[in-house]
Amino acid sequence: MTVVFRQVALPEGHRDVLIDDGVIAGIGADLPIPRDAEVIDARHGALIPGLHDHHIHLHALAAARASVHCGPPRVTDPDGLRAALAGADADSSGWVRGIGYVETVAGLLDSSDLDHLHARRPVRVQHRSGAVWFLNTMASEAAGLATAEHPGVERDPSGTPTGRVWRADDWLRSRLPDTGPPDLSEVGAELARYGVTGVTDATPDLSPATVDALVGAHTHDAVPQRLHLLGAPTGTTGLPDTVTVGPQKIVLADSDLPDLASLCDRIRLAHNVGRGVAVHSVTRESLILLLAALDEAGPHPDDRIEHGAIIAPDTVDDLRRRNLPVVTQPGFIADRGNDFVDRLDATDVGDLYRCRSLVDHGVPLGLSSDAPYGPEDPWEVIDAAATRLAPDGRTVGADERIGRTTALGRFLTSAQQPGGPPRSIRVGAPADVVLLDRVLDEALAAGSEAVRCTMIRGRVVYRRDG
Repeated sequence: MTVVFRQVALPEGHRDVLIDDGVIAGIGADLPIPRDAEVIDARHGALIPGLHDHHIHLHALAAARASVHCGPPRVTDPDGLRAALAGADADSSGWVRGIGYVETVAGLLDSSDLDHLHARRPVRVQHRSGAVWFLNTMASEAAGLATAEHPGVERDPSGTPTGRVWRADDWLRSRLPDTGPPDLSEVGAELARYGVTGVTDATPDLSPATVDALVGAHTHDAVPQRLHLLGAPTGTTGLPDTVTVGPQKIVLADSDLPDLASLCDRIRLAHNVGRGVAVHSVTRESLILLLAALDEAGPHPDDRIEHGAIIAPDTVDDLRRRNLPVVTQPGFIADRGNDFVDRLDATDVGDLYRCRSLVDHGVPLGLSSDAPYGPEDPWEVIDAAATRLAPDGRTVGADERIGRTTALGRFLTSAQQPGGPPRSIRVGAPADVVLLDRVLDEALAAGSEAVRCTMIRGRVVYRRDG
């Protein structure tokens, strides 16, 4: 397919851009138009590389669209939660799936609590962090928690399951009625509308069947974006060239941190087979543990930190010395900044989702959504990085603000180098590009509504008329 974007705004001025055979084949003023080319009049709108979301959960995002929201701002108290569950549609097997719960609504739920709220159907509700599921009694019995041996199944002193299942998504899914993987077509279309041409799926410990489902959705165009998988099993082969395996995802669960030796062993196992590690860290304690383990196990060029939700000031230099990328999510400030300010220690609030201090100290920085746990629109994340405004208008970490152009650049880095140099519109580059309907400065202020056309591998996957 041959396409000419006529009169786009580039840093060097207004130019024509020729796309041929999936790559940018020419850039110039008044390029000759091949006879078979489709011409798109850019009307002096900016043409930029496609955005890459460096940390997202595709299947969870699709499932969230069919789930009932159980937390703020829609649900804020037990009565609201009761009403939400009562009005929820069940899936094809009769289960109700809730998401976005936070304990300010009705405490840290257990089976008894959920039974009082909704006992007539099996219910599972996920904490908004994604760390734990709460099951009512009917769901607990259907999932066989009483006889389960998984360490994530919490039990009371008598050995009875509480209904809380920690960090065990794949295991829990295996105990539920098999409804098949969720349809990803709406997710892929929405991401294309935002100008996202590539994603890093950060779901840990993907089964071969889940990898097959993700790759199948990609090859059948439900998810046209390029895929980079952190949770794919080591040794995964037979992937198309638009799907890559990244560093191995390791989750440092806040509730049960591993000892140093165990963490070192996990890191060495990944390094010994040529993979880096992408380590989930959201507390200062887990980050200190991780840095000690990386020092002990030795570095790999693909090692990276996921979230870095709380980074102490004296740790920033440690990250710089190690050249260790941080993939973070300032979108959480806009999404749940009220809770951060009201519930966290003031010192922690100042250390949340650092951006400016990392950039200024030369720490490689990638931005991402963590959808569905954070806002999926990358332009909202860019805005949050620039404003640091909580929903109620309070500023969270004013010194960590970065300009919108800088924030956009953190979405333009490659999947393999989330903190590397931003990609650019240049001859020979893959034709993963986004046409905006206005110049870049104005588009950054307008957000995703400025996206007019998204192209992946030289093929238009989203186009807005007008």
